Amino acid sequence: MSFGAVPYCGTAPLAADLWSRWNFDPWVVATLLAVAYFGYTHGPRDVRSRRAFGAALALMGIAFISPLCALASALFSARVAHHLLLIVAAAPLLALAFAERSADERPAAEPLLSLTTLTLAHAIVVWVWHSPAPYLMALSSDGAYWLMQLSLLLSAYLLWKRVLSPRTSPGAAVLSMLATMIQMGLLGALLVFAPRPVFTPHFGTTASFGLTELQDQQLAGLLMWVPAMLPYFVVALVLCSSLLSKREASAAR
Repeated sequence: MSFGAVPYCGTAPLAADLWSRWNFDPWVVATLLAVAYFGYTHGPRDVRSRRAFGAALALMGIAFISPLCALASALFSARVAHHLLLIVAAAPLLALAFAERSADERPAAEPLLSLTTLTLAHAIVVWVWHSPAPYLMALSSDGAYWLMQLSLLLSAYLLWKRVLSPRTSPGAAVLSMLATMIQMGLLGALLVFAPRPVFTPHFGTTASFGLTELQDQQLAGLLMWVPAMLPYFVVALVLCSSLLSKREASAAR
């Protein structure tokens, strides 16, 4: 690493060594096992929820245990892919696993944060950690690294949980998904069209994978611009369809 720090998951691997770089950090393994135990013993009992929870756990295992963790030390695009696994895959699966089943199911207290606040907070978290200075800090300190990961996952989970709640207006949920999709696409576009690479932790670590630093940054932007937007777009379409169906049913009465 040219910036003189060793990120979590170790130094950047060479392509030939990648598949030997599994991360069996005892704390990570123990945490995932503890989460699995808690979820399966005290969490939801229906089959759909348990499958969603299991899929979310599997994705978190891929993110933190598989060689993807080490690859993210070498490639910014792998880091973005790692983050997308958390915020557009694991987080909505967790939200489905612990979802409210009906609009009549009341939470213990009224939500402290509005959907607008959650949408804005998640956008801020995404933009902050994909800016050069905070990103450098996250790869220079294990504490900052885990702050980055947990804040991304938690903010995404809270947003998805509110969007998928039957208590949330479909119209408001659609607007939230579209706003998130737009800000994600804008960040991706900025990375794609940046004239030079700006993420110094990856200077000198991309060549083994056949990429220049700028190409790696552009690939990261493309991932955030196109694939990352699809889940939000699909959910927005489903919510729109549901909203139209309800209006047609009301008009037919």
